[in-house]
Amino acid sequence: MIRVGIVGATGYTGIELFRLLKKHPSVKIVYMSSRTYAGKKMLEVYPSTLEEAVLEDFDARKISESCDVVFTALPAGVSYSLAMELQNVKIIDLGADFRFDDPDTYSKWYGNKLEGYNSIERVYGLPEIYRDSIKKARIVGNPGCYPTSVILALAPALKAGVVETDTIVVDSKSGVSGAGRKEKLDYIFTEVNENLKPYNVAKHRHVPEMEQELKKIAGKDVKVIFTPHLVPMTRGILSTIYVKTSAPLEKIHRIYQEFYAGEPFVHVLPLGMFPSTKWCYGSNHVFIGMQLEERTGTLILMSAIDNLVKGASGQAIQNMNIMFDLKETEGLESLPIYP
Repeated sequence: MIRVGIVGATGYTGIELFRLLKKHPSVKIVYMSSRTYAGKKMLEVYPSTLEEAVLEDFDARKISESCDVVFTALPAGVSYSLAMELQNVKIIDLGADFRFDDPDTYSKWYGNKLEGYNSIERVYGLPEIYRDSIKKARIVGNPGCYPTSVILALAPALKAGVVETDTIVVDSKSGVSGAGRKEKLDYIFTEVNENLKPYNVAKHRHVPEMEQELKKIAGKDVKVIFTPHLVPMTRGILSTIYVKTSAPLEKIHRIYQEFYAGEPFVHVLPLGMFPSTKWCYGSNHVFIGMQLEERTGTLILMSAIDNLVKGASGQAIQNMNIMFDLKETEGLESLPIYP
């Protein structure tokens, strides 16, 4: 059995990790921490877990001695400093601290300086793109939820060189759980219900992450204009992407089918069918649809994911499975919840 620790077990991504890992046949959760709720039983914080285990404060020595892998689900900057204390244990960070190639880019957008970052070997944890590198990694930076939805939707077209890269417009809509488990006026029921609003327009910190990874796939600079929106639902992201092309839709569709052939979680929809967030609810699955606006030569790509699963905890477990040479779908086979 793989001995697993969850640092930050009481946030939304932490509790989703717990839910998924509890039914994973090759895993035993041996450590859970929460600075806010240290000393309390898990069921005192989340009665739905029925879990008697007591939450601990962070203990690097105990984690290093008792865990084979630890998931860190913490605010930006915190994961990095804690990870530097861990020895002989694999780390999958669900925050942003290990996602960037350039620590200065991270510092610009997240406001933290990462000392010694360039000496660390780490892998960007998008399995469909970096599977072979993830297998050999000790530290994996799990992608952001919005970047996951955007990169997977664009990767085949960029790799094949059938779309332009100078201006890619992304319109994304996310459920409120993407903001985390926090008390803030913007996220209370009366502010969110019956409401739809954009936020962080032209300044969202997931943009440099998208451009970094899309550039690698395209082999040249990629410029993304990104507008996220908060919608009155708990889970899910729907990203609609507009990009110029001169290729016929049928050719692009074949490129996507071939690119994702054999991928267990990415589903390219038939032409004329478009994705829905409800199809992903509670699952690690991704649905991608497309249409061509022929008058302007604009390819419209659409992707749907569950932001807490493929956008966070499920993808992290997918990475763990790869790192430990398990079946990639193990513990993630559940179908989406519908309705």
